[in-house]
Amino acid sequence: MSPQRRSQSSTQPIPKLGPRMTKQRTAVVETLREIDKFASAKTIHEALEARGEQAGLTTVYRTLQSLSEIGAVDVLQTPEGETLYRHCLTDHHHHHLVCTSCGRSEEVEGGPVEKWAELISERFGYELVGHDAEIYGTCVTCQESRA
Repeated sequence: MSPQRRSQSSTQPIPKLGPRMTKQRTAVVETLREIDKFASAKTIHEALEARGEQAGLTTVYRTLQSLSEIGAVDVLQTPEGETLYRHCLTDHHHHHLVCTSCGRSEEVEGGPVEKWAELISERFGYELVGHDAEIYGTCVTCQESRA
């Protein structure tokens, strides 16, 4: 299955910012677009400072949390427990294929995972409200650089 990505330039309007389109919120989303991979709040904050944006680390954390609540950013938990964020490229439910070397990621459809989640929920009498499934590997570029 091919990954579903749609690139967005920094000149396009920013969708899904929610009702409070503040300067900091816009700056965080624009910075996430530039980073174009999953990044920690600290990394995003450092990138904001490098751009000359004025936003404290606490503001970045709060902004990322509110953006994740409205689906404007994708959120990923690393095996070490760190929370990473990335600008969400699509409006529909999806999963991620993530390179463990460089952090590059692709948004991918769930395919059979979606049906499996429904079946398991039904089997145990649960009402399905959500699920996460991320795939980790090494991208072609990183594989080639190792060779």
